[in-house]
Order: sequence, then C-alpha cells, then structure tokens
Amino acid sequence: MSKHHDLLCEYIKTENLRKHCYAVESAMRFYARQSGEDEDRWAAAGLLHDIDWEIYPDTHPSSAVPILKENGYDDEFIEVILSHAYPERSDVPRKTKFSKYLFACDEITGFILAYSYMKPGGLDDVKPNGVLKKLKDKAFARNVNREDIRNGAEEIGIELSTHIQNIIDAMKGDLRLK
Repeated sequence: MSKHHDLLCEYIKTENLRKHCYAVESAMRFYARQSGEDEDRWAAAGLLHDIDWEIYPDTHPSSAVPILKENGYDDEFIEVILSHAYPERSDVPRKTKFSKYLFACDEITGFILAYSYMKPGGLDDVKPNGVLKKLKDKAFARNVNREDIRNGAEEIGIELSTHIQNIIDAMKGDLRLK
C-alpha cells in the first residue's frame, strides 16, 4: 500500500467513509489521466480530502492542515484540500484546475456510490440518466449537496451527464468499491 493509503487508514476507520475516499481517488486519477496531469498527486488529493472528517467533523477541512503538513504534503496540495469545502467550511477559493476537479468529484461520487447500492448489479447497473433522475429525489441521500454537484461540473466545464458517466467509469475500475 502507499503512504497515502496508510495515512487514510490511520485517520479514517469507517468503511463507508473510506469507500467515499477511494471513489474520489479513482475519479481524480481518471481526470488527471485525461488531462495529462500528475495522476498520483491528483489521486492522493482525492484519497485524503476528508482525512480529518471522522475525528474533527466540526473543523473539517482546516483540521487536515497539521496532519498533511506533518506528513510532508506541500502548500499547494493542502490548498487544494482546503478549497474543496469553499465557501461553507473554508476561506480558500478554488483557483486551479486541480482544486476545481477535486470539488467536482467529491459530492457526485458519494451520490453515485449510494445510488449503486440500490441497483442489483451495483455500479455496473448505474447509468447517467438514472443518476440525474435520482438527483431530483430530495429524500434520497439527503446530505449530498445537489447544488455542489451541478456547480462542480460547471466549474470544470463538463456537461453534467458526461461528468456522471466519467465518474461511473472511473469508479467501475476500482475493486475496492465492489
């Protein structure tokens, strides 16, 4: 396992939260590959974006800063982590492509993962049209911010149904999500 994964396991014990982090990691790796960016760096941000959530939910994501600094992550990486919660929980705006993609991958992966649990074939049965329809059901996965999902796709300049398909494709390749 990687140092990133070891750090995740040190701070996050809940399997569902780990799965969410794996899903964001997979989505970020997908988009880094597609964009010619550093896959390992982008994937690490996806994996660690909620590193402080379980222990410090009230101060997330700022509680991640000392954890990440202590483990050798640079300022740009930390800014990306902080910006994924802007403006509700952070005063660090998303300025870079890296930060915009992390934001765009966060909420949608959680929603798609929750939706996949309802399908007999899991992720293999998830289609963008079904996800778009389920987004209208406010009672389903009510803690997922639908506006963040729409804004995320807009910030990266990808039509929402295409973004959803990309996320599904990225997540299907991750055996940890089966």
